[in-house]
Amino acid sequence: MGSPAETVAVLHEVAESRMDPAALAELIAEDAVFHSPVMHTPQHGKVLVMQYLGAALMLFSQHGFHYVRKLIDGENAALEFAAEIDGVHVNGVDLIAFDSEGMIKDFKVMVRPLKAIEAVRAKMLAQLEAAKDG
Repeated sequence: MGSPAETVAVLHEVAESRMDPAALAELIAEDAVFHSPVMHTPQHGKVLVMQYLGAALMLFSQHGFHYVRKLIDGENAALEFAAEIDGVHVNGVDLIAFDSEGMIKDFKVMVRPLKAIEAVRAKMLAQLEAAKDG
């Protein structure tokens, strides 16, 4: 695939330009895991990672999402982001681990403050439900 830095560059492009999240499919390892700040259990496997990551990207793209800072160290990255949902400032971090081919194998999203988590949770659940019905 490529390096973690190349994968992060594609992720930035998709997240900030409102591209179709399906563009990330080739960057996600088959056995990847997604850790959501609003779900109690990790989501295992490429299909579920794409479902949750895609829903999150679609949600945040409607609310001024942008990356503030990125740190890449070997096969790990920390990407700080900001957005605003219904007047609530959302600040968060994507913690990403890559495999030896630069593919995403673990994606953990952390959000603050509590009011932001509540706003994200409500919108994310609605987004996932709409995707099921759609």
